[in-house]
Amino acid sequence: MDQAIVIDRVTKTFGKKVAVRDLELAVPRGGLCGFIGPNGAGKTTTLRMVMSIIFPDSGNLEVLGKRSAVESKDRIGYLPEERGVYRKMKVGSFLTYMARIKGFEGPRLGPTVREWLERVGLDDVHDKKCEELSKGMQQKVQFLTTVLHEPELLILDEPFSGLDPVNMRLIRDLIREQHEAGKTVIFSTHVMHQAEQLCDQIFMIHEGRKVLDATLGEIRTQFDPRTILVDLAAPGDGASALQEVPGVESVRESSGSLEIAIAEGLRPQEMIRSLVEAVPVTRVELRRPTLEDVFVRIVQGERGGDEDSLRASLREGAAAGPAGEAA
Repeated sequence: MDQAIVIDRVTKTFGKKVAVRDLELAVPRGGLCGFIGPNGAGKTTTLRMVMSIIFPDSGNLEVLGKRSAVESKDRIGYLPEERGVYRKMKVGSFLTYMARIKGFEGPRLGPTVREWLERVGLDDVHDKKCEELSKGMQQKVQFLTTVLHEPELLILDEPFSGLDPVNMRLIRDLIREQHEAGKTVIFSTHVMHQAEQLCDQIFMIHEGRKVLDATLGEIRTQFDPRTILVDLAAPGDGASALQEVPGVESVRESSGSLEIAIAEGLRPQEMIRSLVEAVPVTRVELRRPTLEDVFVRIVQGERGGDEDSLRASLREGAAAGPAGEAA
């Protein structure tokens, strides 16, 4: 299959710190790949190497069939981790300037700029200076600079960071639209449910190493459900009683329900029967593992570690925003 991006045994160090170690990834043309992992995992470093902003110590990269993204720069739309616009420029002029840098010229340019501004709810800011816009508006303007020139490949570093739920949904829908139009999209994110909603390929990284590279379908086949949600019929010591049921690994409260993790190899249907027999419940539901669950299970299986700490590392990354990842 023709590949849009190939990362072949790439390693990158900064002094004594190994940011990325022996990384391999292939993203097929037309694919939509979510690049996920906790803060400091090496996601931004990898995307910067793909964009030839920095270079690997060893290994090879190919982008759109070329040895360097520089050779294909006008065919790529890149949203960097560091947000920024030319604050003194008017929005329309800024977008026009950025599109021309990427080779978009001619009579279609002006109308295209206005059409995109209207699509993201910014049709009234064309003649305003960028510095007059809110942070969220500026982020949407910067997103437009990645798509205006109709690139073949979109590389988006934390595209949802700092956006409110409405604009997060808008950007998600625009990414999906670009993908459906045949564009290749790779984006890094701490917002794992967005990756689950959007992606057909998941690339998971931890401490600079690849821990998972699979389609969502493959992940769902490989990682069987091991979490059962229970609503108790009455408050009390039901959690303690459920903890004593053979095969229960842990019981935690989650949004008013009890989240019960069961041991490997047990049949969920039999565990549900045992839980219902142990305490009166009003609801019991088998929950498919989330990408966060999958990450925790992989890392614990390979390297151990406390589950709460691993989950916290992901959520801290989400809270850190675009400036949160040094590697």
